[in-house]
Amino acid sequence: MAPSFQRSRPASGPLVQGFAGGGFSVDGKVYPALLLTPERAAAWTPPLLAELRPEDLQPLLDLSPAPEFILVGTGPAMAFPPRTLVRELEKRGIGVEAMDSRAAARTWGLLRAEERWIAAAIMGL
Repeated sequence: MAPSFQRSRPASGPLVQGFAGGGFSVDGKVYPALLLTPERAAAWTPPLLAELRPEDLQPLLDLSPAPEFILVGTGPAMAFPPRTLVRELEKRGIGVEAMDSRAAARTWGLLRAEERWIAAAIMGL
């Protein structure tokens, strides 16, 4: 008997529909970089990755309850966020998953379809 597959239902909240004009298309708007929560998308002007601090992610850290983890889209290539940032978020019980920004945008949609309570900080392409 062949396995049956069901299409995931759409996630609630903002979804990245594609990449356009050097940015991310979300609900008809294009963002060069953005912060995503299960409730909304917001434009973001991130610092250089090496300078990323918890304060730069404050709208994500203000979620109640706190997100399980934060996806960090590191730009066109995978890179690691500062270890001090990761340690600080882990102290708060929030994990960090870093990947290139396109992968982070795709992963956001998959995990939100599972109704995971996560957040994302996605740097420009």
